[in-house]
Amino acid sequence: MNHKDLSSVVTALSQANRVLFITGAGVSEESGIPTYRGIGGIYNQKLKNGMEVEELLSISSFNTNPHLVWKYIYEMENRCRNALPNRGHYIIAKMEEFLPYVLVVTQNVDGLHRKAGSKNLIELHGYIYNLKCTGCGKETEVSDFSHIDIPPYCSECGGIIRPDVVFFGETLPVKKYYRLISEIKDGFDIVFSVGTSSLFSYVSLPVYEIKNRGGLTVEINPSFTSISHIVDIKITMEAGPALSLIWENYRQRFKIK
Repeated sequence: MNHKDLSSVVTALSQANRVLFITGAGVSEESGIPTYRGIGGIYNQKLKNGMEVEELLSISSFNTNPHLVWKYIYEMENRCRNALPNRGHYIIAKMEEFLPYVLVVTQNVDGLHRKAGSKNLIELHGYIYNLKCTGCGKETEVSDFSHIDIPPYCSECGGIIRPDVVFFGETLPVKKYYRLISEIKDGFDIVFSVGTSSLFSYVSLPVYEIKNRGGLTVEINPSFTSISHIVDIKITMEAGPALSLIWENYRQRFKIK
């Protein structure tokens, strides 16, 4: 990140009333959770049975073969189980303390933003530790999956339980989607797109909308993405180091301990 871009971001933060962070798998990579796309990403890999991840983690696959889908969900949860928030998560949470209004919109289901202390949070794709019965709708939260059967069945009605996450082929939860739309309508002075490929319209369109309304658009991603050509500032770095650099300069400029 060059000095000019760094100075521009810090200045914009100091003047902003409303700040939006849109985060993807890249923000959790430093915590040991692999990114979905990119080098070593699980979306780039075929599973042992030859299926693509998008096919396996679809609602149609869950409906026809919940045992197979749950086996893979269990593997995903095992990667999240001992993961801790990294400096990127903590810095975003810290900004929420010091700036007038910060909203975090994440595609991640690992819960690391909430663990880091982010309060104003929209988990678009859900939270892997929230479970929901497909029969009666009973919901429960668990600390991990180490003591559940695969697949788990509801103690109330015997229905199959699923994690309350968005499978491929499903739409976003209505309440979360409309809250995001409402927040975008209220406007943001600056948006950070952090560690996401921005392939889904609901994470790329807010960047376009904020840019069209005069807000500063910043992308933090070591790779080129679908929005890299339109953002005001492209920071070709991993999430943790980039956010650390921004926060350290902000902290020093405004003498925050």
